[in-house]
Amino acid sequence: MKNEQDFPPQMIKTPSAWYGHELAKDTKAWITQLSSDEAFELEKAAERFQSDGLDLANISPENFSLPLLAPKLTQLRNDLMHGIGFSLMRGLPVQEYSQKKAATIFCGIGSYLGRARSQNAAGHILGHVRDVGKDPKDSGTRIYQTAQRQTFHTDSTDVVGLMCLQGAKEGGLSQLVSTVTIYNEMQRQRPDLIAEMFKPVATDRRGEVPAGQRPFFEIPVLNWHQGLLTGLYQRQYVNSAQRFPDAPRLTEKQVEALDFFDSLANDPTLHLSMQLEPGDIQFVYNHSLLHDRTAFVDWLETNKKRHLLRLWLSLPGDRPLPDCFRQRYGTIEIGNRGGIIVEGTRLNVPLDA
Repeated sequence: MKNEQDFPPQMIKTPSAWYGHELAKDTKAWITQLSSDEAFELEKAAERFQSDGLDLANISPENFSLPLLAPKLTQLRNDLMHGIGFSLMRGLPVQEYSQKKAATIFCGIGSYLGRARSQNAAGHILGHVRDVGKDPKDSGTRIYQTAQRQTFHTDSTDVVGLMCLQGAKEGGLSQLVSTVTIYNEMQRQRPDLIAEMFKPVATDRRGEVPAGQRPFFEIPVLNWHQGLLTGLYQRQYVNSAQRFPDAPRLTEKQVEALDFFDSLANDPTLHLSMQLEPGDIQFVYNHSLLHDRTAFVDWLETNKKRHLLRLWLSLPGDRPLPDCFRQRYGTIEIGNRGGIIVEGTRLNVPLDA
């Protein structure tokens, strides 16, 4: 039996408990326009890093100096953990950069926020988000490899960052929603379902299975730990985990709770939609927000197809996570957790997918 203190209060008040329809009117709260001096500083830092012949896997504030921008990035990291939980940077002319230069700038910025983590079994610490023709019905497909809608979810890391190199012909909206706001609305509308969200559910690893682990993990969607609400969720993978005979079956009450959770995430008064344009950089705090991408129609020309770079970051000074997260994160050591590591994984930075 859980003790009363194992559950949150009826209403959680925190800066991350926002409503999308309100933030849509207050873009200054989440959009940062880089100045020409800041963009120039990033470009020169990337050029120096490349001229020194350094490995992108080893980029750090020590070899990617940003005296002008560094204080803002320190504040950004604090805002991700303790503020509204996301930010959008604008002002980089990525069309003028080589892909290597864009990746260097993106990884350099990321190094000021935290430590890059592996995003797949291949050990990629720089991800490429684009439609590569994978079958979305295949149990081994990660949804970001398709043009299908992703649905609201979290990634297995503290922060996910995206840099847009090229947008789609149609669609591909980025959507964010507050996990805390969903919890508050569930308490207001369907308090009878709350307890179901704190029960472990099986989530499919999609074939990326660490040594000694099962092909699924069991972590509650909502977790109340040391006074903080932390979410971990991917409904498509929760559903596909039911293919494993030894995965716990979802009860009717759990399905009802998950369905209502999803309906709240999809409520346009709760979530915020934005279109990432070339040069935009978005950072999202997974522990307090869920993110989604709508389906898209791509360009026929190869050089125009939708393409985003992605980083998974573990932040120093971040919140503690409950012990059950070890199943997915491998370790819950602050600043050194998250990502996907399987037997034989070697960290590397692919400049192309």
